[in-house]
Amino acid sequence: MKILVTGSSGLIGSEVCVYFAEQGHSIYGIDNNQRAVFFGPQGDTRWNQERLQTTLKNYTHYELDIRNRQGVLDLMKELRPDAIVHTAAQPSHDRAASIPFEDFDTNAVGTHNLLEAVRRFCPETPFVHMSTNKVYGDAPNLIALKEEETRWDYADETYAHGIPETFTIDQSKHSLFGASKVAADVMVQEYGRYFNIPSCCLRGGCLTGPNHSGVELHGFLSYLIKCNLERKEYKIFGYKGKQVRDNIHSLDVAMFIDNFIKNPGVAEVYNLGGGKDNSCSILEAFSIVESITGIQQVYSYVDENRIGDHICYYSDLRKMKQHYPNWDITKNLRTTFEEIVESWKKRI
Repeated sequence: MKILVTGSSGLIGSEVCVYFAEQGHSIYGIDNNQRAVFFGPQGDTRWNQERLQTTLKNYTHYELDIRNRQGVLDLMKELRPDAIVHTAAQPSHDRAASIPFEDFDTNAVGTHNLLEAVRRFCPETPFVHMSTNKVYGDAPNLIALKEEETRWDYADETYAHGIPETFTIDQSKHSLFGASKVAADVMVQEYGRYFNIPSCCLRGGCLTGPNHSGVELHGFLSYLIKCNLERKEYKIFGYKGKQVRDNIHSLDVAMFIDNFIKNPGVAEVYNLGGGKDNSCSILEAFSIVESITGIQQVYSYVDENRIGDHICYYSDLRKMKQHYPNWDITKNLRTTFEEIVESWKKRI
């Protein structure tokens, strides 16, 4: 199979490249290191691109910006891939406000360019879109919560398993990033329903793993662990440090994508996260990384939360497991922490 991966030098993109290359497929990666433009040198992913080009014999790299409409159309016409995994994005909730045009053009227009290219040249090709839980805006904050010693959790038993795909995306504050990702998410669904293109939106929680170039504005767990190893101050923004996220290892993401490509639906939506078992608050993350590295976390507290930030969010995985019973989480939270620690030790 020919598999096209956008954002191939990023965390999920690179994991998908390696995963499918090891199965013998031909991988075609699109990445122009835009992350370094968004976040500066610390967001640079060239090291990951070089890793893929050096270690994967069946990998071909394209230095293409997905905002380049003609470039995308030309490549899709030439390549006509058997599957597409779209991970390229401006990924930061906070950064979007200072680069609104770049954010929307990358996330919404870039996705539309890809979808229209698929419709014209390979409409039977499964299209997997990495969306985000930020499409729900801050609506999850309206759920009744209970405060525990180290975390917030849902007090409403309706959400005992987490946030389902039926949760509202309307009438809430999203951030400009969340809004641009909503536009892309809905467009993927529309191209699926209107043109019958096999497709899905994966509304990710905290996607993480050892190949993440985590920075303060994106990549919570990776950045937190990097701060610990460098003995650098980590800033907590509001909610007493008890805000909760579910964390899913990039390998488990790739494995779900594999399941979908083999048996694709049309215009499907899945909340792709670690679920409650792989959730942690910032305070709990400090404890876990300290137990692994033996280094006490240095941090400060800012008594102001990020605009639209979730107080508690973890994904309800039941729909995913019902549709794809062979898939499940294989990397628990501590294993994920340990792998990220080892990866940063090699890079810093």
